[in-house]
Amino acid sequence: MCLEDGGIAASEEATFLYVVRLIQSIYHFEFHDKLEALKDAYAPLNPSRDTRVLFPAAPDVPLLPKLDELLNDANYDKLGEAELQQALKETSLFNLHLHVDFSEFEEVALYTRGESERREQVPRFMGFFPRDVVFMSYDRVVLFIHFSKTLAANDFNKPDSTILKLFQNVPKDDVEMLFPNTRLGMRMVDKLMLGIPAVVGGAIVLTTKMGASIILLASLLGFYAGLSAVPVSLDQAALLALVVALGGFGSFVWRQFTKFKTRKLGFMQRLMENLYFRNLDNNAGVFHRLVDDAEEEECKEAILAYYFLLTRSSIQGAALLDTSIESWFRSEWQADIDFEVEDALVKLRDLDLIVQTGDGKLQARTLNESRERLDRRWDGYFTLAGET
Repeated sequence: MCLEDGGIAASEEATFLYVVRLIQSIYHFEFHDKLEALKDAYAPLNPSRDTRVLFPAAPDVPLLPKLDELLNDANYDKLGEAELQQALKETSLFNLHLHVDFSEFEEVALYTRGESERREQVPRFMGFFPRDVVFMSYDRVVLFIHFSKTLAANDFNKPDSTILKLFQNVPKDDVEMLFPNTRLGMRMVDKLMLGIPAVVGGAIVLTTKMGASIILLASLLGFYAGLSAVPVSLDQAALLALVVALGGFGSFVWRQFTKFKTRKLGFMQRLMENLYFRNLDNNAGVFHRLVDDAEEEECKEAILAYYFLLTRSSIQGAALLDTSIESWFRSEWQADIDFEVEDALVKLRDLDLIVQTGDGKLQARTLNESRERLDRRWDGYFTLAGET
């Protein structure tokens, strides 16, 4: 995109690409250390670890602060408690009533990046008559959960373990479906749709097919309980009618139970389908994706800021650099972004690619100067102790 912009002369394109490659290599090398530190901190907590423990465990290293730092580098924002509670209260987009038991968790954190307006078809009545729904969704969501020590162990969750999950395109009002202990419940409309026909059907069965049998059974029970002195004769025909009536009522109850289970299975299938296509990675695999994202974000911020300071002499301060880059994205690439200019300048100062004049103006070093300084920094990573 920078080369397409035309600010770099054709004779200097190779040098510019060399500078870019060195920036990428430096960040890749430094983020490798962060990845190894995260893996070490997570190893004792990883429920899907497939390695043996050979030595006594090292002192616990807090994982969440390291994860916070990485997610900040990857431009994720932590979802606040108020935002999370608001999302849990909202009606589900997919007509599901979901409940999360937070008492099973010792620590919970959600991080999001990017919001997009999306459109999906949602069924309304018994799976028919779908309607188009426009809603806001998070482009990426990272879920961190540390389970309680008192949690009952099962095949999926282990007490005092930590899980990490990465999702995409999650509706803002449906974040509760991401939790591992989400329980499905019936909405009031679903209860009515099952309950009213069941009550009406049951009343019809009781009054038409079981009326005489109920009276006979009540008289028999009353006689044996001493509530009535009139003896009741129970001949073969009456007994057969009673058995048939009870069988019919049992069959009715079984049909209603089957309807309930079928509807609940339909809800679970809808939930599983949504999770299946939204899940991107789990546990230690999340670190690799996030480190790659963080590398990309850090490199893009540094390269953009350096390019604009190098090719636009009119930009001499942070505010103008910020607005220039954002305007460039809006006009040339039809994208609205919030460029973190202060972070970008911190990176350029750390890489020694800019200088600040006495009057506070910012100036990029030339491509040749930048190449030499980055090359020396790269060589310095592999210098033995005592060498110069």
